[in-house]
Amino acid sequence: MKNCSFIVTDSGGIQEEATSPIIRKKVLVVRKTTDRPEAVDSKLAEIVGLKEKNISNSIIKTMKNPKLNSKKTPYGKGNASEKILKILKKNF
Repeated sequence: MKNCSFIVTDSGGIQEEATSPIIRKKVLVVRKTTDRPEAVDSKLAEIVGLKEKNISNSIIKTMKNPKLNSKKTPYGKGNASEKILKILKKNF
């Protein structure tokens, strides 16, 4: 994921992973809807639908400019494991 320009997927989990602070890739979502609307709202993902022509056009457009228009990810800073470890050390 880190070495690609952008990602085309129908997976909700991949939408989250790809837009995380560590990976930060534009995601084209090949679905009619998404259960990750926050990624779309923050311009990190785009729903392209299921029609072959729409998918192709979106891929061509994104190939020309794969840059993200947003600096902020809706899924946090990518430091959840550090926070969890700190709580575990404190309480156990």
